[in-house]
Amino acid sequence: MSLALETVGVSKSFGAVTALDALSLSIPRGGIFGVLGPNGAGKSTLFRIVLGLVAPTAGETRLLGAPAGDIGALRRIGAVIETPRFLPWLTGRETLTMLALASGEKTPEIDRWLARVGLTEAADRRVNGYSVGMKQRLALAAALLTRPELLILDEPTSGMDPAGILEMRALMRELADKDGVTIILASHQLDEVQRVCDAVAILDGGKMVAGGRVDQLTGVGERLRLLATPTAKVLEILGERGAADGEDAVLAAIPRDQAPALFKALIKAGVAITEARWVGGDLEKVFLSHTGEADAG
Repeated sequence: MSLALETVGVSKSFGAVTALDALSLSIPRGGIFGVLGPNGAGKSTLFRIVLGLVAPTAGETRLLGAPAGDIGALRRIGAVIETPRFLPWLTGRETLTMLALASGEKTPEIDRWLARVGLTEAADRRVNGYSVGMKQRLALAAALLTRPELLILDEPTSGMDPAGILEMRALMRELADKDGVTIILASHQLDEVQRVCDAVAILDGGKMVAGGRVDQLTGVGERLRLLATPTAKVLEILGERGAADGEDAVLAAIPRDQAPALFKALIKAGVAITEARWVGGDLEKVFLSHTGEADAG
């Protein structure tokens, strides 16, 4: 399996504080991978190490198959780590032009990337008038200028309103699914991570405490809630797998791959299905069970 990022026994201490504790992590190429954890779990430290910005105390790290900090590998990635900062007197377009020249990119397609991050109308405004969310968008456009194989994003939706978050989610999925870009992101917004990520690793105290595909992690205890009539017929078909949920709903304890067959059986029996949705599968619950945090912050 080809890996985007690999760490083997990576530790990092800052004096008496241990940020990473013998962390071993393998992230495959393709799709979107989330790195989660409470503040101080080691997420930003991990990103700095793999980008060659900070040296580990111990262990080995590889990025796109090359050692951390390898110039050849770094030219194939884009990254936005923590809050982006720009020269305030430049416009968004001028900022990208400057960064493209600095990177040696000869055909940066600046207008294309401004459009994809939703900054076309603000392209010629000075950056000091940008909101936090707009600066996040500009940073993402800058990271995409060289058409990277891998994107590393630290809190990419920070400061964005709900509409901006939806647009960013759609863009990340498009980059992964259509452009073939592997995305590794850290975020405190667990509901967004659950919607956009294919797999995650949960860190706590500098160690990985859980990981895997999102659908598998959240599938434990998940049930299908059906608003359907007559409910008696639904319960009859489900048998011991079904339970009433109020007067007009039924909870079905079935795996997702059995849902199509259940729908066919219900329709054949004359059941009218008004609503069907999965409940109980929640990444936040998985997060809390492994970190003990009251929230993801």
